[in-house]
Amino acid sequence: VCCLVTMEDQGKSIFTGIEGKKPPKAKGSSCELILRLLAFILTLAAAIVIGIDKQTKIVPIKIVDSLPPFNVPVSAKWHYLSAFVYFMVANAIACGYGAISMLLTFLNRGKRKELLETLITILDTLMVALLFSGNGAAAATGLLGYNGNSHVRWNKVCDVFDKFCHQVAASILLSLLGSIAFLLLIVILPILRFHRRT
Repeated sequence: VCCLVTMEDQGKSIFTGIEGKKPPKAKGSSCELILRLLAFILTLAAAIVIGIDKQTKIVPIKIVDSLPPFNVPVSAKWHYLSAFVYFMVANAIACGYGAISMLLTFLNRGKRKELLETLITILDTLMVALLFSGNGAAAATGLLGYNGNSHVRWNKVCDVFDKFCHQVAASILLSLLGSIAFLLLIVILPILRFHRRT
């Protein structure tokens, strides 16, 4: 919404001299800061949610048919699966970059630094690719946990570790929203910069 208002104000400045005296840079920078803050918060939340995700359940294991099953405590933790480790690292990197880029955006409000803007846009694109790949890896592994795979005889585990799987799903959703925030930055910011320079 803030981005659309900024673009509307910039359009008005072409036809009226009064609005044209007010520079629209502050509103464009505010829009960018809001999106970067959202990306930072969402990726941080995703990393925290997956980082504290663990669950221990008592699972009956039958060794011999003639004997009763043994109750064995079994734990599910995020670092047991490489896809979740990659997902965690991807969100941690995106979160750190979000904090740095937000600080740079705040310190350079109202200033035209084309090299910095180009570099940030490239890094925003890399963050989107990194987050989407992490989300895809985690989602694929999560689906195996929910549904299993009868062809290779992998049983589903989310009927046992329900809390663990729900927390993974919540973390993927948060990370997906964070990647959308970075994607909006890639799409909207070049338009704002173009209107700001014309």
